[in-house]
Amino acid sequence: MRPLSPASAAATLPSRGLWLGLLGVGIFALTLPMTRLATGTPAAPQLSGLFVATGRAAVAAVLSALFLLVLRAPLPRRSDWPALAMVALGVVFGFPICTSVAMRHVEAVHASVILGVLPLATAAVGALLQRQRPSAGFWLCATGGAALVVAYAWLRSGQALGLHWADALLLLGMLCAAVGYGYGARLSQALGAEQVICWALLLALPLTLPLTLWSWPAATVTPLAWSGFAYVAVFSMWLGFFAWYRGLALGGTVRVSQLQLLQPFLSMLAAVPVLGESLDALTLGFALAVIAIVFTGRKMPIHATRP
Repeated sequence: MRPLSPASAAATLPSRGLWLGLLGVGIFALTLPMTRLATGTPAAPQLSGLFVATGRAAVAAVLSALFLLVLRAPLPRRSDWPALAMVALGVVFGFPICTSVAMRHVEAVHASVILGVLPLATAAVGALLQRQRPSAGFWLCATGGAALVVAYAWLRSGQALGLHWADALLLLGMLCAAVGYGYGARLSQALGAEQVICWALLLALPLTLPLTLWSWPAATVTPLAWSGFAYVAVFSMWLGFFAWYRGLALGGTVRVSQLQLLQPFLSMLAAVPVLGESLDALTLGFALAVIAIVFTGRKMPIHATRP
């Protein structure tokens, strides 16, 4: 087979980025249902949210250490550690803790709608980090998407004023994920996608390991709950980021993050057979509205900032 010319090889990178991003989205789409499986419900609690969040990071950190040893990876540069700390704060601590605690109290279908504006948040963070300037139309769509999510959460909360605390945690987790994705995508161009998440997990291990041991379950936990924990530890916290960060680096954060439009629907579809949840007209309607406005926002221009 004739090797690709430099121009042809460069042209295939965005396409590879999109395919890798799609693989990452498919892996992450099961995170909410599997987290719900691991934590259980208020009526039938299983693993605590703190254990699921920190335990999955500790397991993934052990896998990361083995991977880096086999790879004989050098230590990141001193200038890379602050960005790695932001990745750890966003996707090792912030998003897992917020979502794991919340998922015992809300269904995965419900949480999928709340997290539906994550693509716009990721694109906004990526644009800011790359010193780009989103247009007014982009910010209008971002505001509209956030308003839809808040309205849905308020309607579902059953409270006259304010949101359910679990919905507030999900929104906070969404912001943490966007920050972690943005910094991770930028670092992936220098360190490589695999090493970014591995070093971030190892950086967090001095905290995640003690918290895991402290929150270790005292009561009996079902095998199904442990299977949900195993998934989020190996796939959601580790292998998924191999594909996702590499996809963001190759295809561009702003472009590849649009694939997250599929994630709420994939999560909803998975929640039906995995958890026995059901879709109602209100949830599906809000999900479609959020996806539509996010899709529109992703088409809005983002301009380079003048130096």
